[in-house]
Amino acid sequence: MNETDGVVVQDEANRKLTHVIYALYAASILVGITCLVAIIINYVKRDDVAGTWLESHFRWQIRTFWFSLLWGVLGALTLIFGVGLFILLAGFVWFVYRIVKGWLFLNDGKPMPMPAA
Repeated sequence: MNETDGVVVQDEANRKLTHVIYALYAASILVGITCLVAIIINYVKRDDVAGTWLESHFRWQIRTFWFSLLWGVLGALTLIFGVGLFILLAGFVWFVYRIVKGWLFLNDGKPMPMPAA
């Protein structure tokens, strides 16, 4: 096995791990704790994907977690004002959209688009 084979094997292992992380985020819809497992893996393995096309997926997943947490907290805090339910619903739809879009891009072997600066 030469050096290029090692890179290919590592890239495939990281791709499989990224699939697992998307699955953990998706499972968190039913079992919330898997979201915490997913974000921990994202941060622990982030250096392994740095500089690869999978880095964009890790960034996408990390942002999905933190913004979903933000919308969840804002929604919960505003429940007594009546708008919280709408914020929670919008946040849920956005979370599902991010998981589906990211997973489809990963399945097609595409990096996630970079946000405009």
